[in-house]
Amino acid sequence: MSAAPTTQPAAARLSVALSLRKSAVFALLAAMIVGFSWAEPAFLGLGNLMSVLQSVAVVAILAVGVTISMAVGGFDLSVGALAASSVMTASYAMVVLRLDAAATVALTLGFGVVVGLVNAGLIVLVGVPDLLATLAINFLLTGLQLIPTAGRSIATGLILPSGDSANGVFDPNFLAIGRARFLGVAPYPVILMLVIGLAGFVLTERTRIGRLLFAVGGNEIAARLAGARTERLKTLAYVLSAALASLGAVVGAIFVGVLLNGLTMLNVPYYTQDFVKGAVLVGALGLTYGLGRRPA
Repeated sequence: MSAAPTTQPAAARLSVALSLRKSAVFALLAAMIVGFSWAEPAFLGLGNLMSVLQSVAVVAILAVGVTISMAVGGFDLSVGALAASSVMTASYAMVVLRLDAAATVALTLGFGVVVGLVNAGLIVLVGVPDLLATLAINFLLTGLQLIPTAGRSIATGLILPSGDSANGVFDPNFLAIGRARFLGVAPYPVILMLVIGLAGFVLTERTRIGRLLFAVGGNEIAARLAGARTERLKTLAYVLSAALASLGAVVGAIFVGVLLNGLTMLNVPYYTQDFVKGAVLVGALGLTYGLGRRPA
């Protein structure tokens, strides 16, 4: 009978601590923005804010995919090499194969899906540990992107290993994906980042599939015994990771972008910026995870 009054305050403290943990990064981000804008009013200019968001868009999109792979208890080390290989694939498609923007996007996304399926096959079917499998694919992709052009940069007039000349050009519609602005204000990469971040958040936090992904990551055997198709879920996670990288991840990327942009605008010496960035991130991580552990 006396356990209930003791349990309820403990549960309340745990709930408060978890809420603080979830909001810690947002609070630190808001504090940084206020501090930098006070020290340099131009920091809050629309152009500068769009520049910050555009600079972190690619990393944030990759982070969404990595977050999904982490939900199933894995980690995708191949995303960096895949991003670079995708640039090569798109360039090769336009300059050498002379494809238009739509076909180039389809081919590049298809390439990502294939890599995701290979990762999933090695991990789910063969049983290779995720870190080793994706690290191996990372090395494979790093080398593969150099082979089609014998290590040369892709540009109009490229001489291929066969001796032929590649005379295709980069489709302006494809280049607009990274250069154009929505309503003349928001760069399309920023819009894409926000859409993908929101979609990742909804998938992982608000859907049955998301709950199953976390169940697999928490205890794969228990999830399988409960009826979850763990192999399909892990395959889905790695395919999504490779084809892209939840809203937490996007905030993290923005956090780093705001920090570096603010340090630059305040003329902080370049050789101290990595130290300051590391110190702030250590503090942010310590505060975030420390708050979650305090009630225990």
